[in-house]
Amino acid sequence: MNEESEPVDGRKARGHRRRAEIIDATLAIVMRDGAAGVTHRTVAKQAGITTSLSTYYFATLDDLLVAALSSVADAYTARIHQIVAGPGDKLRGLAELIAESGGPGRARALAERELSTLAARRPALAPVARRWRENVAELAATLTDDPEAIAALVAASDGLCTAILIDNAPADSDYVHRILARAIHAPQDAVPS
Repeated sequence: MNEESEPVDGRKARGHRRRAEIIDATLAIVMRDGAAGVTHRTVAKQAGITTSLSTYYFATLDDLLVAALSSVADAYTARIHQIVAGPGDKLRGLAELIAESGGPGRARALAERELSTLAARRPALAPVARRWRENVAELAATLTDDPEAIAALVAASDGLCTAILIDNAPADSDYVHRILARAIHAPQDAVPS
């Protein structure tokens, strides 16, 4: 029985590796050419496989795009969960994560942002695209129970990420931290009724 299960496990492991390679190829295309550049043919070429193998693992383009966005969203979810569970200033941790969008994490952040925006036209992407906002809201809920303050922090985080990507410049995490703090701690009397 053990001899029979080893080849199955080996095939399964190869399948997981192949799937990861296809997802990485999809992300590489989104980073280089944008989501419009993703086709089964371009992904197969990037991954060095046949188009039929790409469609074997991901039957539709939406399947490919969801898998690529999930890959990035999973990484952001893990980082935000580390910030929430860790010691120290949670807003500082979020500010540093957002600031990475203007530095070493720019390509992945740009891919995530483009794929998330595409969710407005491709509903299959929407559940995964919502994860960044849900994760930031989860972090914010550890700081306040005010739903409007939570919404303000989510909106500020989105806006800061977008501005950093558009400016294509390194971000100042101290500035991002100040904006996030202002968003979540805005005095109620400062808002006109």
